[in-house]
Amino acid sequence: MTTQTPLERFYNFLKLDRKDIYQIFFYAIFSGLVSLSLPLGIQAIINLIQSARVSVSWVVLVVVVVIGVALVGILSIMQLRITENLQQKIFIRSSFEFGYRLPKIKFEELYNQYPPELANRFFETLTIQKGISKLLIDFSTALLQITFGILLLSLYHPFFIFFGILLLVLLYSIFRFSYQSGLSTSLKESKYKYKVVGWLQEIARNNFSFRKKENFEFALQKNDLLVSEYLNYREKHFNVIKRQFSQLIIFKIIITASLLLIGGFLVIKQQMNIGQFVAAEIIILLVINSVEKIIVGLETFYDVITSIEKIGQISDLKTEESNSKTIETCLTKINLEAENISFKFPDSNNNVLNKINLKIDAAEKIILDGDNGSGKTTLIRILSGLIKPNSGSFFINDDTYQKMDLNQYRSQIGTIIQGETPFEGTILENITFNNPLVSPEDLKWAIEGVELGSFIKSLPKGLDTKIFPEGKQLSSSNSQKILLARSIINKPKVLFYEDPLDKMDELTANKIIDFITNPKYHWTVIVVCKNPYWSQKCSRKITLSQGQIIADEQNNLIC
Repeated sequence: MTTQTPLERFYNFLKLDRKDIYQIFFYAIFSGLVSLSLPLGIQAIINLIQSARVSVSWVVLVVVVVIGVALVGILSIMQLRITENLQQKIFIRSSFEFGYRLPKIKFEELYNQYPPELANRFFETLTIQKGISKLLIDFSTALLQITFGILLLSLYHPFFIFFGILLLVLLYSIFRFSYQSGLSTSLKESKYKYKVVGWLQEIARNNFSFRKKENFEFALQKNDLLVSEYLNYREKHFNVIKRQFSQLIIFKIIITASLLLIGGFLVIKQQMNIGQFVAAEIIILLVINSVEKIIVGLETFYDVITSIEKIGQISDLKTEESNSKTIETCLTKINLEAENISFKFPDSNNNVLNKINLKIDAAEKIILDGDNGSGKTTLIRILSGLIKPNSGSFFINDDTYQKMDLNQYRSQIGTIIQGETPFEGTILENITFNNPLVSPEDLKWAIEGVELGSFIKSLPKGLDTKIFPEGKQLSSSNSQKILLARSIINKPKVLFYEDPLDKMDELTANKIIDFITNPKYHWTVIVVCKNPYWSQKCSRKITLSQGQIIADEQNNLIC
């Protein structure tokens, strides 16, 4: 996939709403024509007054000019309505884009990335909303007024054709020689803006750690360094904008002086009458103001381009592919097989797993053992479909001809990954995800099975109790129990657990292990945990060392 340039992203972004944009341009064209017809009306009125002919024609012209002003206002309101609809669509589309992509981004793409920081990019949507509205209305109107103004002025005198050419050269030069530096400084400014936000997020997430005086000072020092870098690039970006505006001021001074002198000279030489002179000056002022709108609006243009680029970087992250050709089947059991699986992380030269060969039959209860860094967590994440091996094959039910779709496989498994926490919502939502197929009986079974019942009964709102992000108001053990209930609520075929009980007391943990490993539940269990009771209750123990299986033992001590 080729990476798009910022301008290409901007163009493709606008293409999504081209019908709305065409409407805005249509109203801008009509508004521009009406606006530029006003000087002609004023010219005719002045000519009538000069000739001392106050008649019905003069009154009609006054009425027409007033109607023109009102019509321009009405057209502006219609443009605002369209841009408001456009802003709403941008927000909706962006929110669903993030909501769809964030859970599906490939593991390799998220490696060395902090997902909550990526989610912060959504706030660029607000910049795009406001910026696009301003650009479409102001830029379209300004460009059309410049175009029509130059055409109208050329009818008064050939000299004004030179004025039009000079204007176009000015606009091109300013954009041509400032675009790259303006965009580059804007992108770097945005980069450090997110670094500042990311660090503030870290301070908020670990606020207890930063209460100590020395730690507090470190937090402020690091914030100061990041803010200094932000201000450095912000100042560089401002200098680009200031240079553009300075060029505009110089241009305005020269053009205004030249046109007043030359216009006056043409009137004296009777090549223009006073009405034409006044109308021409009005048109020139409109054109110059339009040029000023475009130059001043370039800062908004840079902001919008930068925001689209930042969001586009999220869209560029590869997501998991779903095989639409697979046929969903009703699975009664799941057998897993790994054949010569190897894996290494993107920034590493050494394999975490090296040629793993493994067969797991349905309903087996397996504990993965080994020292830290032996590859247990990586193996369980490959088996659960979270990451893909760099080489080797992973088979589900030995189906090498019609591969099972990843979504179908995930619908048959339950997982608890290290670092996983409850999300903001009710306890019921956290366990069931509002799945209408979950019966009250299954809900009660899951809650009682993981020893969560007494806690829920103690809550005034029971299952409707709201949980804060990361389950902050819950004890660690109750957070784990909610995750356990979630993992079994749909009665999956396979359970993958990473330290699912490490926050619980021994008695409670052992009761839950007894429940999970009960032979009457025919699910497969694959767990990474140091709790020795798992070893007693599991039917198989697989030991890893330095990315290889060094022991695969059947356990005959099941009670």
